[in-house]
Amino acid sequence: MPSADPKKVNVQLTTGQGMDIEWKDGHRSQYSFTYLRDACPCALCDDERSKSGREPGEPVKSAAGALPMFKAAPKPVSASGVGRYAIQFTWNDGHEHGIYSWEFLRDFCPCSECAAERRAKKPAGAGPTRTTPH
Repeated sequence: MPSADPKKVNVQLTTGQGMDIEWKDGHRSQYSFTYLRDACPCALCDDERSKSGREPGEPVKSAAGALPMFKAAPKPVSASGVGRYAIQFTWNDGHEHGIYSWEFLRDFCPCSECAAERRAKKPAGAGPTRTTPH
């Protein structure tokens, strides 16, 4: 099981580029703010993702035939630590309920190696991954 203890966390609020984590076991994760917003672990977002069949980090699917609408790119207006176990963002869309534990962030690291490992472990035909107890 990979280490869920960060060695270094860099949240790039001013540049809007995302968040980088260097884990104590040497692994490095780079999260875009779009990925993090789409992976929000709060119950409301988890329920919406489950109903639409999306995995944490997957973007919202547009309805067939829908015209594209302008939507500002997700960007946190603030970020704060939650104890020694998590980080919480307040997003530019007003959302602020997701508490991103280090374990959650490590489990949903977007790098190709971690994504392939998640796909390999998921049973065939399993529904979307839930981030809250259900």
